[in-house]
Amino acid sequence: MLNTIRGKLFIYFFVFVVLFQMTAILIYVSSNRLMKQYDDSFQRFLLLNSISQKTEQLYDETKIYVLEPSEENADNYYEKKNSLQQTKERFEKLYAVDHMKNINYIDLIESFILESELTVGFVLREDIEQYTKRIEEVRKSRDYIQEVTLESIDEELTTYQSFYENLQERNQYFFKFIVFLFLTTILLALFFAIWFSKGITRPIEQLSGAAKKMAEGDLLGNKVEIHTNDELQLLGHTFNTMQMNIQQLVKEIQHQSELDQLLKDMELKHLQNQINPHFLFNTLNTVSKMAYLEDAEETSRLIEAIAVLLRHNLGQLEKEVSLFDEVKVVEEYFHIQKTRFSERIQFITELDETCLAIGIPRLTLQPLVENAFIHGIESKEEGGVIALKVYQDEETVFVEVSDNGGGIDERKIHEILSDRPEQQVHSGHSTGIGLMNVKRRLQLFFGKTDVIEIESENEEWTIVRLKLLKKGGESG
Repeated sequence: MLNTIRGKLFIYFFVFVVLFQMTAILIYVSSNRLMKQYDDSFQRFLLLNSISQKTEQLYDETKIYVLEPSEENADNYYEKKNSLQQTKERFEKLYAVDHMKNINYIDLIESFILESELTVGFVLREDIEQYTKRIEEVRKSRDYIQEVTLESIDEELTTYQSFYENLQERNQYFFKFIVFLFLTTILLALFFAIWFSKGITRPIEQLSGAAKKMAEGDLLGNKVEIHTNDELQLLGHTFNTMQMNIQQLVKEIQHQSELDQLLKDMELKHLQNQINPHFLFNTLNTVSKMAYLEDAEETSRLIEAIAVLLRHNLGQLEKEVSLFDEVKVVEEYFHIQKTRFSERIQFITELDETCLAIGIPRLTLQPLVENAFIHGIESKEEGGVIALKVYQDEETVFVEVSDNGGGIDERKIHEILSDRPEQQVHSGHSTGIGLMNVKRRLQLFFGKTDVIEIESENEEWTIVRLKLLKKGGESG
């Protein structure tokens, strides 16, 4: 439930309701206890007052009956006696066990009732001496009961005064408590409102700020960190994923744009070096057939090699080819060069046939071999050796083009490997493509930067090594 904003609101609301209910119950219990104490005290006060009044009434009815012993006065007497008896029993039931003084007070009331009964009895027997004596005892008992009752009432009033003062103190305490509760509730409500609102507004501010930066073109901003464990955290993760996808898409667009530009540059160079190449290609095929018919086999083979080279170079640059096709084109290129320079140059191949099916960009190997020939061994009078080696490990196919020519200086190697702007670094005479162009197209094709290595010893040798991934781009 705490994983949602609605759940958090429900929990906070439930906690506040429970706190208020507990406070209300405590106030109710305390008030009910005070009311019970007040009611008990007031009932005792009323009961004592009632005993005092009924004792006086019974004494008056007894005296009336002594003066005039009629049936009506007798009935009035018994009515008052029964009323006092009931009040006494009620007092006895409520307070007899509380204190010894209450027990003595009950005995005194019983003694008073007994004396009044004896007085009435002696009146009925017409024993003047006895009922005169008993009526005096009744009067004394009445006076004593009145005195004791007044003392008890005075004690009750004193107790009530103390109770009232205590009640006043409690009322002041309750008032202070209610004020404290009110202020505390407001402060807690403000605290939770600010805390909870910050938990919502802070992530929203982060998201809006990041979105504003993206709208302004800043696509490389930092990730939005949200730790609220609710819908806002999911929103933050979604925003970060979207930002990463946009960044990846922009990189892909940049790479594709760069690759397109490279291809356009290559196409422009091709156009600059060609005069109606398709017409030339068809003418070479015709000449090759005529040379073959005239038994000029070497001439026919040379023209065929030129046609293969031209056909490969006229292919669509944006499409990949197999490493096998690239190797065959390089072999044809060397056949042409060997025809020109005879025994001055040697071409050595060491090929792992099992890895020649992988796909690579068109015109990858020929520029390397052209550079090795032009800048490596073409100027050497004694000639030289160019070697093409293809081998592999678990993940990579390695292609090495080496020569024993003049080498490449460290500055030029650093320029090639450090992605500095190309200024026709080692361009071939046939393709017009430099090493940096080959390197960049391989980087975009395989999606990694580490695609080429160059080793060289000045005036001794040079090795250019390509590192090609074994990915599913085979074009058998």
